[in-house]
Order: sequence, then C-alpha cells, then structure tokens
Amino acid sequence: WVKVDGNRFKIGITDHAQAALGDVVFVELPELETEYDAGDEIGTVESVKAVGDVGCPVGGIVQAVNELLLEKPGIVNSSPEDEGWIAELEMTDSSGLENLMNEEAYRAYLADGA
Repeated sequence: WVKVDGNRFKIGITDHAQAALGDVVFVELPELETEYDAGDEIGTVESVKAVGDVGCPVGGIVQAVNELLLEKPGIVNSSPEDEGWIAELEMTDSSGLENLMNEEAYRAYLADGA
C-alpha cells in the first residue's frame, strides 16, 4: 500500500499480503536518504512461510523508516496498514501514481481471484 501526503508517501504491505505471508519474523528496512525508482525493491518482509519483497510504488528518497519493526516485526501482522508502515519517502517522480489501484479497485482485484 501507499499513502500520499503532499510530496511524501508511506509504504507498507496490505492486510491481504500479511495474511498470505503468515507470522512476520523479520523486516528489512531501507537505508535513510537512499533514492529508489518506481518498481525498485525497497526491503523485504520475512515470515515463517516465505520472504516477500517490498516494492517502491513511485520514485522517492527515504526520509524515515519504522524502526519499531526491527524489535517487533509482528506489528506488520497486527496493524499492517497503520502502525506497520515500513518507510516514508519524499516523492521524486509522481508519474506512476495514476497507475496505482485505490482501495476499492484493489478489493475488486482480490475478489476476482488474484
């Protein structure tokens, strides 16, 4: 997921993704001040079942990371779309925003068997 606020955005994994992964045991966070392009891998979420990549939805520079996840990675399971955010970036290229699904479109996508 991505939540845009002005020229900044937070990213994390959706409730659906955390449920598919199972109990999260480790989160790899990106380095501060690192610049990513849309589609770049920004980190990983490791569970007892699998490792999932966290992609950067639009271009940006990392301004903050959720260091609480280093000590309590299970927050990704208990609050994936709120307290379980992974990183906050300053947007450098917003051109990919229009290609992202809103919550309603994402739910329809999941309902179609994705």
